[in-house]
Amino acid sequence: MKKSLFFTKLENNKVECNLCPHNCIISEEKTGICKTRKNINGELYSLNYGEVTAINIDPIEKKPLFHFYPGNNVFSIGTWGCNFKCKFCQNFEISQEKPYNIYKLYPEDLLDLVIQKKSKIVAFTYSEPIVWYEYVYDSAKLLKENNIKTVLVTNGYINKKPLLNLLPYIDAMNIDLKGFNDNFYNNIVGGKKDPVMDVIKLSYENNIHIEITVLVVTQGNDDYNELENMFKWIGSIDIPIHLSRYYPIYKFHNPPTSIEKLENLYYLAKKYLNYVYLGNVWNKEFESTYCPNCNTLLIEREGYNIRINNIDEKGRCKNCLKEIPIVF
Repeated sequence: MKKSLFFTKLENNKVECNLCPHNCIISEEKTGICKTRKNINGELYSLNYGEVTAINIDPIEKKPLFHFYPGNNVFSIGTWGCNFKCKFCQNFEISQEKPYNIYKLYPEDLLDLVIQKKSKIVAFTYSEPIVWYEYVYDSAKLLKENNIKTVLVTNGYINKKPLLNLLPYIDAMNIDLKGFNDNFYNNIVGGKKDPVMDVIKLSYENNIHIEITVLVVTQGNDDYNELENMFKWIGSIDIPIHLSRYYPIYKFHNPPTSIEKLENLYYLAKKYLNYVYLGNVWNKEFESTYCPNCNTLLIEREGYNIRINNIDEKGRCKNCLKEIPIVF
């Protein structure tokens, strides 16, 4: 256990967790919504510091990040717990409960393993890294000191102060924006959308490379008008968006997202955004990167086979010299 960095002591030995917008009021010997923070004698402790449930070497495109070191591998690591309760969670075995198989790996051990694997990028992923905050903070700081890039794959549900405390040690984020419908966020996800939108904007303003994923859930968050409003909002900061296909899982059993709907949403999003991709759909037309100025094919993707074709060493389209927001 490690003492939490963000909490307020209250009367009767209660505490308020100040890490995420839930701001849980936690009585003694109880945990908050995420189940990873416990009130012990009027102090709040992280229960999952150094507790690892998954480690792997992944393509960076699997995060998904298409504009951050495309074609590279990333060292992926995750813990257990989440501050959302998504009924369609794809990683519910580790996000909604504590699994039996847990490895202990402290930040110094993580650095040693990353160096051993000759990895240049580390992603905190799989379950929600925000509820692993103290470990992510310590690890990301150590990794950055050793010139290793850091990535968060996150739901973006974090308060401003802890976010700004962490951002100097983060290079890129894929933020899961789970729709543009407050009822869907409240009833199916267990949160609110506005704090996530604030995190997207604040992280972008702090020069973090941002990409957004939207899992398009059938009869959930798939309304065309709502999504068009989302595309307009994202278009105001012009960052890549991944529209992913939903499949029934966990507590949500609506039919899978139709390919036709995803393709329609792709073309709708392209009215407002320069870089739109479809996820969980193996079709290079909707996975590849094109120049928004001259439509030249820049990066061709077929699954995790990546071919960088027409971008020069300065990150420009070779055909028209338009600057493309891609980090190499």
